[in-house]
Amino acid sequence: MNEDDQGGKTPSEAPGDHGGAGADDPTPRTRRGRLPDALRNGPPVGPTKPGFWRGPARGPWLTSLLGSILLVGIPILFVTGLLSYAAYNPDLVSNDKTPDKGLLGFYLFPWPTDPPWLYRLTQGVHVTLGVTLVPVLLAKLWSVVPLLFRWPPTASPAQALERLTVLFLVGGALFVFATGILNIQLEYVFPGSFYPLHFYGAWVFVAALFSHVVLKLPTMVRELRARGIREALGDPRDRGRDRDPERGELVAPDPDPGAASRRTVLGAVGLGSLALLLTTIGQSLGGALRPTALMAPHGRLPGEGAADFPVNTTAAYAGVTEADTGPDWRLTVRGAGREVVLSRQDLLALPQYRSALPIACVEGWSTRDLDWEGVRLADLAGLVGAQGPPGVFVESAQESGSFASAALRDNQVTDPRSLLALRVNGADLTPDHGYPARVIVPAGPGVHNTKWVTRLSFGAV
Repeated sequence: MNEDDQGGKTPSEAPGDHGGAGADDPTPRTRRGRLPDALRNGPPVGPTKPGFWRGPARGPWLTSLLGSILLVGIPILFVTGLLSYAAYNPDLVSNDKTPDKGLLGFYLFPWPTDPPWLYRLTQGVHVTLGVTLVPVLLAKLWSVVPLLFRWPPTASPAQALERLTVLFLVGGALFVFATGILNIQLEYVFPGSFYPLHFYGAWVFVAALFSHVVLKLPTMVRELRARGIREALGDPRDRGRDRDPERGELVAPDPDPGAASRRTVLGAVGLGSLALLLTTIGQSLGGALRPTALMAPHGRLPGEGAADFPVNTTAAYAGVTEADTGPDWRLTVRGAGREVVLSRQDLLALPQYRSALPIACVEGWSTRDLDWEGVRLADLAGLVGAQGPPGVFVESAQESGSFASAALRDNQVTDPRSLLALRVNGADLTPDHGYPARVIVPAGPGVHNTKWVTRLSFGAV
């Protein structure tokens, strides 16, 4: 190297030669190499070491099988969840519990009234399937937990992207399932309203799931094609590490022969899911399975009395007193620039109709078809000359709460089964069931069957 190549300095003045160190002094290289060595080797003990995880059941086959089950179940959960949101008709005034949804509301459509058990079906599937999949989800997370402690944390931009999707996937799954289960148990311990938290959390989770599936679907398909379930369960451990080191990240290098096998793990998952199915589905199906609905928020069995069906919000909890519903109670009906004020006796003097309709709630529970009696909403719209009639804004004596009021679409008003109900199962409504008058409409969420109604404003939605 000539003098010009060293910027006009002699060899003794070249960078790295100061302080008497020779040009071949290894110290600088040794210091620079310490960090990469630590990243490669990891801490001396702890879950970052492959030998820490000794379960013989873990492996790419088990992870792929559990993933394939979730890949069928989670899209069903997502679609039925979106349908539940659509059933609230959130584009009507006061109904939107997820503000600023923007493009996430692209699929919304007017919710139909037929079949009358539609919401009972979609929400029953949503809740029952979600609870049933909990053991599968936990087993899937258990199967990949060594990857969450992989060392070094990332070796390339592609791997960093993959780990980021896993972070959102795991966090999103735990958040969505946890808030859903807390909601069906009526345990509102999360910071904020369930509706926006669950809605936006579901979108984050599904976006992460889609990204993860794009990255991992080829691996999952390859693993499941390479080995049938009978062969996999007959082998005591996954030998992926022996066949292909790149597939061995999930396989224990020194498996514990006394730990649970794949057969045991899958058996436990299957029994757990079956137990949760049997202790949940009865709250939606009713009949002979109703006594098994131990996971339902309303554990008691319905009796034979007219008022023996569940409620979420009692009159006392809603702050509705006898003064609000006693002899001085009046219903105000507005529309087309007119207003009519009716007592309960006035309502009973109008033509009475009957509808056999269930109540179905977002928590997944529902009733059998109940025998409702009252005045058709369309007839009340006719009293004030509302043409069409249009939709209606319903207000309650309940002064606060997310569902102290609700808006109903025109198709819900015009349906002849939609009533302002005064009686149920041959008896007057009880205070907890909405006395002196409540709304009942086919196929709608239970919270839109407003209780303790005080005002109907047709055309105000």
